[in-house]
Amino acid sequence: MNRTTMWLVAALAAAAIVVIAALGGRQAAVPKLEGEPTVRLVVDESGTTRTLPMEAYIQGVVAGEMGQLPSEAGGEADWPHEAYAAQAILARSFALSFLGEDGTVTITTDVEEAQAYAPENITPAISQAVEATRGMVLVSRGRFVKAWFHSYSGGHTATAKEGLNYGEPEPNFVAARPMPENEYVPDETRRWQTAVPLAEVAAAMRELGRDVGDVTAVEVIERGPSGRATTLSVTGTRGSARVHAADLRVALDPERVRSTLFESVRVEGGQLLLSGLGFGHGVGLSQWDAYRMAKEGRSAEEILREFFKEIDVVKAWQ
Repeated sequence: MNRTTMWLVAALAAAAIVVIAALGGRQAAVPKLEGEPTVRLVVDESGTTRTLPMEAYIQGVVAGEMGQLPSEAGGEADWPHEAYAAQAILARSFALSFLGEDGTVTITTDVEEAQAYAPENITPAISQAVEATRGMVLVSRGRFVKAWFHSYSGGHTATAKEGLNYGEPEPNFVAARPMPENEYVPDETRRWQTAVPLAEVAAAMRELGRDVGDVTAVEVIERGPSGRATTLSVTGTRGSARVHAADLRVALDPERVRSTLFESVRVEGGQLLLSGLGFGHGVGLSQWDAYRMAKEGRSAEEILREFFKEIDVVKAWQ
């Protein structure tokens, strides 16, 4: 080995040490992709399928999941750039959980299964944020992260098991953490209340395979680390049954029952009266908390590290 070769090997080794040190002593193994994936998008409403490049799909997802906000002037305003950028990185990572062996991502527009998609809402600011993060995804332990997100945490993000009734072992990358007070959250997103007819609760229980007859009482039996209800006891004319709060929320309509971070649960006047904090399952990135962080000057990667642990932000394609 001549002196030049020895110098080159030493330089490469030093660079590798720097990279590993920057990653906390571990190497970020990036799953191999042959360039930008193609997306086969199944439109939930019509069942039709369209094919488009991943980055074009991500623009439509950010437009569907964040879009714009009402402005004080009565029009619409964009979210901060870094909030859009964080959402774009998450949307790519989540989409790659649907990557097939043929290198194509087959995904639906059904928001309960995948992600919202609204290309009609794309703005220049959204396009810029997606382009600025082109190919950037989250990885953990050599795998793409199934990067969940929701509207607002209610002050504390959730584990996957409590927020989603996740059936597999708790993912290593989910960070359930308290969030600081957030002045930017709209009142209707911060705190909510709703009334659900007991007949609908009974129907939802039957849908979940627990027929308790006419519902007479609902009680929170267990809560998770974030304070979200996990186990509910539902009593009816045919007995009582336990159900995961996340499952019942989805069965009752997650737009109406906005979270499982319940402040009050009671039966009165033929209705299930619920009140709570936040909007969404609470797992992963909280969009309104990301909004606050972006307003405070945090970068997209800094924002993501508040909601996920043991992760690296890497470029999977150019």
